[in-house]
Amino acid sequence: MGLLDILLGRTKPVAPDLDQLFALPSAAVTLQAAVGFTPTGTGAVCFATVEGAAFEQTHREVQALLDADADRAGPPVELCRDGYGYSWLVSRRSPDQLPQLVNDLHAVNSSMEINGFGPQLLCSLAGFTDDAGRGLALVYLYKRGTFYPFAPLAGAGERRDNALELQVKSVLASDLRIEQDLGRWFPVWGAPGL
Repeated sequence: MGLLDILLGRTKPVAPDLDQLFALPSAAVTLQAAVGFTPTGTGAVCFATVEGAAFEQTHREVQALLDADADRAGPPVELCRDGYGYSWLVSRRSPDQLPQLVNDLHAVNSSMEINGFGPQLLCSLAGFTDDAGRGLALVYLYKRGTFYPFAPLAGAGERRDNALELQVKSVLASDLRIEQDLGRWFPVWGAPGL
């Protein structure tokens, strides 16, 4: 970053750091102890919809890579689209396999990045739930290298539990790199796993 950038107030964008995903299992222990949320076993990678043979090849590579895991029941990764036009590659594991789920999310992100689809990557998430049936996602913003909690209210349309999100933010502040700009805590309505 040069002097002109400093004078004009330009900042250098944060580089993605996919290794931040590996902090999720320890954060899950803190989350369970502090607020009673446990993993659902579902995680997903969201990206701007991509068409074409290059993406199909990448999708096949990811499936082949994750298919080698004998602990998985069902397809290694599913491709689905939400109502907003975004695509999701979804991985499902048993709730006690969060480290393996994180490996899946890392592998999907890395494969897409290596094959030139990094600019289309938006976020990754891991789903959690509590005994009352409330859903929560820890969302990793690919382009920021940070996490934020997203807690949709069940049966309330598109409304969030902001108090829970702020509580989770404070609980996980020492476990995860939390996104400090609340304006970047984008809702992920209809995300798989919530």
